[in-house]
Amino acid sequence: MNCRSKWIQVDFVKGSRTFANSCWACILVCGATGFLLVGFSSCVGEDLIPVLSSEHIVFIPQGVVMCFYGIAGLFLGLYLWCTAFRDVGGGYNLFDKREGFSSIFRWGFPGKNRRIHIRLALKDVEAVGLESREGFYPRRILYLKVRGRRNIPLTRIGEGLTLGDMEEKAAEPARFPRVSIEGF
Repeated sequence: MNCRSKWIQVDFVKGSRTFANSCWACILVCGATGFLLVGFSSCVGEDLIPVLSSEHIVFIPQGVVMCFYGIAGLFLGLYLWCTAFRDVGGGYNLFDKREGFSSIFRWGFPGKNRRIHIRLALKDVEAVGLESREGFYPRRILYLKVRGRRNIPLTRIGEGLTLGDMEEKAAEPARFPRVSIEGF
C-alpha cells in the first residue's frame, strides 16, 4: 500500500504480522503441545491425549526427549506469536520533497531500540539499488544508497518478489527524489 501526492510519498512495509507466520506459530504450538503431553503421559503412565498412545514410550530417554522438544517448540511458537503481535519489521518509507528529507521507520524488538527511525536529507541520497542473488533461496533486497552511510533496506527481507516486480518497486522511490537505479 502506497500513499502518493505531488510532494510526499509514503511506502508502507509489511512486517512479521503475516498469515504465514500466524499459521506456522499455530502449527508449532499445537505440535509442541502434543510432544509435551505424550512425553508427560509416558511419565504418568496414562494417556493424556486419547488419540496419541504412549504405552510403548519409555520415559527415560524417549519421554524426556519428547518433553524437551515440546518445551523448546512452545518457546519457539510463543516467540513467533510475539513477533507477529508486535509486527517486528513493519513500518514505512517517507519521502518529502517540500521539506527535503527522507524518513525510514521500522518497528523492532521490545527494548530501548523498539522504534528504529532514520531521517536523512534527500540531497544525500545517491541512488536506489537492488541486490539480487539467484539460486535455491533467491534473495532480492531494495535499498537506499546514502552518501557517507551504509545502505538502508527499503523492503523486507524474504518478500519473494520477482525481478520484474522489484524493478517496478525500485522505480517508485527512485523517480520521486530523481535519483538513479543501480544493480540491474
